[in-house]
Amino acid sequence: MGQLLAIVPLGLLVGVVLGALGGGGAILTVPILVYVLGQRPAAATAGSLVIVSLTALAGMASHARKGNVRWRDGLIFGAVGVVGSLIGSRLSTAVSGPVLLTAFGVMMIGVGILMLRRRARGGNAVADGERRGVGVLAATATGVGFLTGFFGVGGGFAVVPALVLALGFSMPVAVGTSLLVIIVNSIVALGARAAGGLAIDWPVILVFSAFGAIGSILGGRIAARVDPRQLSLAFSILLFAVAAYVLAMNIPQLR
Repeated sequence: MGQLLAIVPLGLLVGVVLGALGGGGAILTVPILVYVLGQRPAAATAGSLVIVSLTALAGMASHARKGNVRWRDGLIFGAVGVVGSLIGSRLSTAVSGPVLLTAFGVMMIGVGILMLRRRARGGNAVADGERRGVGVLAATATGVGFLTGFFGVGGGFAVVPALVLALGFSMPVAVGTSLLVIIVNSIVALGARAAGGLAIDWPVILVFSAFGAIGSILGGRIAARVDPRQLSLAFSILLFAVAAYVLAMNIPQLR
């Protein structure tokens, strides 16, 4: 009963952030599963992929109704990232829990800094139509796929700025399309891990996903009413706080 009471608000939190920002909520899922629900890192990263997929699916439906999902571009971006996702999934099984979570904490700090820098520049760093080359797009998609496979996250925190910078999407379209990319990346990474067996606590993961889906729909509505820069600032602060906790718990174990 106590665990269920914890899942409800945390699932809603992850969903709201994912639905509002088009990514980022998933990066909170692994620490929640490990430190709040007591799962092992390998099980948490696998379970996170299930939560991310289902939550993103619910959020994408809301954005699609507003015409903010570029289906062709999203599917291509996700397909290119498959290679990185497969590599990341294989490497994650060879890394110990403390090393994996320490790297995760460092990545969270980096993402928080990037979000603050993008906020300081006023959101879109590149004007619509000013697009990067195919090589940059391919490298970005592969890198996002690797993060998905290695850390068990959807990669939306990297997809949104990538779609803005590489393809010149507006923020609403980047947010909606990123959810499609997240679903593709997560399913591929989950499939790669399934070959080695999945130790997933399905009741916990499915309940978490259900409330995440509800939160994702709410997040989509919030995104339409709140200044995205304020949402980015709040999320960056949350990232730094969670990263500090993760690093404090795992760095001593590296010795």
